[in-house]
Amino acid sequence: MKKIVTLASIVLISLTAKAQDSSQGLKGAWFATSQFGYQQTKTADSKNTTLSVLPIVGTFVTPSVAVGAGVGYINIKADSDAGTAAKTDLFVAQPLVRKYWNVAGSLYFFGQLAVPIITGKEKESELKVNQVGVSLSGGFDYFVTKNFSVEFSYDLANFTSTTIDPKTGDKTTVTNFGLAHAANVDPFYNTALGGSNPNLTSPISVGFKFLF
Repeated sequence: MKKIVTLASIVLISLTAKAQDSSQGLKGAWFATSQFGYQQTKTADSKNTTLSVLPIVGTFVTPSVAVGAGVGYINIKADSDAGTAAKTDLFVAQPLVRKYWNVAGSLYFFGQLAVPIITGKEKESELKVNQVGVSLSGGFDYFVTKNFSVEFSYDLANFTSTTIDPKTGDKTTVTNFGLAHAANVDPFYNTALGGSNPNLTSPISVGFKFLF
């Protein structure tokens, strides 16, 4: 009888500990991911390129809610045999918050609210660029292992206000708002920045995430 009681006690303690551990979810875990993009267009001796790199780091403040921030860089450049016509260096800061819901097993759905802030200057003409946005996105996150996942997200709603301020002349403000929209670029960006369709924000994201 004592053996049965002892065995039952061990099983009960194990199940309780496991339940407590499960209830913690990912709370306290840190994650790191990165968004990367490169685009190039060539016409005769002209070459326009756009490069973007945005590392993102965050932590789970509850079992299903994470906060984080991305800090990165966008380079937009127009070259030809005559030299560099335009070169734009932009700094990106993007705080974000995510909420996760378990779909089945290792598959999770998440909603994300982000506030991308982009600022910089086109060096050849000293034209200043500033953008503030709000982006609401949804996506799926599949945990291949407890320390590695693959995620896909898509913008559900996106608002941006971009100001192009030349050294001489009037500044221009471009305001965009979209619901579940596909990528689009205002022609003014191509004219002013000289890049290859230089999206300052991207509505679709696919990437890998590491947890530790």
